[in-house]
Amino acid sequence: MALTLARLVAKIIAGFIALTLLLVLAFKWIPVPVTATMVMDEHGITKDWETLANIDPNLVHAVIAAEDSKFCEHSGFDTEAIEQALAEREETGRVRGASTISQQTAKNVFLWQGGGWFRKAFEAWFTFWIELVWGKARIMEVYLNVAETGIGTYGAEAGAQRYFGHSAARLTPDEASRMAAALPSPKKREVRNPGGWLARHGNSIERRIVIVKRDGLAACVYE
Repeated sequence: MALTLARLVAKIIAGFIALTLLLVLAFKWIPVPVTATMVMDEHGITKDWETLANIDPNLVHAVIAAEDSKFCEHSGFDTEAIEQALAEREETGRVRGASTISQQTAKNVFLWQGGGWFRKAFEAWFTFWIELVWGKARIMEVYLNVAETGIGTYGAEAGAQRYFGHSAARLTPDEASRMAAALPSPKKREVRNPGGWLARHGNSIERRIVIVKRDGLAACVYE
């Protein structure tokens, strides 16, 4: 009985590994058709996949400035940011996110929203593999196509059309910064006419775009 159970568990694990690697390999080349977040969105889905070449570099620079300044340095996990977030949680009880763009991409493509260590474990698994198989340019391309950019809106192109009435291929630094500022909570954060803290946050991101360009923090995306 124990041997039979062990074989069953081994088959399940082997099947899971094979399936996940197949999906990772497939999405290295094929546009991600849909995600769990999209399927569960009560507002429907508006999306339009675009290659990285058709997304303005200003948006790449803006999301790196806003979300993950070490995107080109780490291998999927920013250990320093994780340690700081854990220390802050222990001292203040405040939960602060420390997910990299790679981790967010893994979550958006293969998993579901919400926390919990169970999901985080799978997120780490997929993050490792997309870093190894996809590389930075593909991770950024997928991220900018599956990230929620508004109510029922997914990806850079659909977001640019929604907010500015033109393609993501020609976003100004101001437009890109406002989109990046809204990414963590696109259903609640205004993009067209942000005010208060959100406007200041967008302006800060726009200033940091200059640093991203100057210091080559997005170089790995365009190698």
